[in-house]
Amino acid sequence: MRVVITGGAGFIGSHLAELFLAEGHRVVVLDNLVTGDILNVAHLREDPEFEFIYHDVSNHIHVTGTVDWVLHLASPASPPDYLTFPIQTLKVGALGTHNALGLACAKSARFLLASTSEVYGDPLEHPQPETYWGNVNPIGPRGVYDEAKRFAEALVMAYHRQHNLDTRIVRIFNTYGPRMRPDDGRVVSTFINQALHGEPLTVFGDGSQTRSFQHVSDLVRGIRLLMDSGVTDPVNIGNPEEFTIRDFADLVLRVTGAKSEVSFKPLPTDDPRQRRPDISRARELLGWKPEVSVEDGITQLVFWYRERMDISPARASA
Repeated sequence: MRVVITGGAGFIGSHLAELFLAEGHRVVVLDNLVTGDILNVAHLREDPEFEFIYHDVSNHIHVTGTVDWVLHLASPASPPDYLTFPIQTLKVGALGTHNALGLACAKSARFLLASTSEVYGDPLEHPQPETYWGNVNPIGPRGVYDEAKRFAEALVMAYHRQHNLDTRIVRIFNTYGPRMRPDDGRVVSTFINQALHGEPLTVFGDGSQTRSFQHVSDLVRGIRLLMDSGVTDPVNIGNPEEFTIRDFADLVLRVTGAKSEVSFKPLPTDDPRQRRPDISRARELLGWKPEVSVEDGITQLVFWYRERMDISPARASA
């Protein structure tokens, strides 16, 4: 197959590109590198089946030749990124999704939208099944990301119903793993980065809010299964193992061996109080469940960061 991945130089997109190339497919990555990094796909650029196109998908997308699958992952995804680029985030969710769907229509390609657990907002239903419509503040600072993804889902389903486009929607819960930027502002990378540098771990609020963390390898496997399935309704892909942020900070301190203290700061506006996926649909329809435990995955990620930061265990515990 020939697969187009928008946002393919990002954290998750680069892992998908790697997977499809390993399976023997041709891969075209589109990215404007606002939050992606060309280094994420540098090891793929010598592969003759790989093509990188520098492009902002909020503008018209043109790809020559046949295309079998379009996976739309382009978007800032961490709070600091989409708060820094609020208008670009809305544009890539609306115009970018429209353009990517247009490409899929023109090429009669299967389409996947990378949506997010943020469509559930600050959920009143717990855990969150795909049938839950969410509790989102559309005019709050996080609304630029939440509503962009909610609109994108509506647009995908409109193309599916009106144009009979073969579509998939994956709702991604907190994901971590290699190629996460240490400064991207997400809790996993932030805690590890702070611990490895011997800095206090920043916990917002009292740390009682919960999150669920999955390894990127589990996510990529879930997306691959979804693409091969006939499931057109949204599917949660996430690890239902739930942590309070305070307990997660303790896990990071234990894994890194750091002696850092925990620093508490005010909770950001509209920060969700709880987050855990109901993965019944993924289990039943895809045969998917997470395989990497959080402690094992975080241990691997700490090792990956240490190698790239040249930080020894002794320094972290100093």
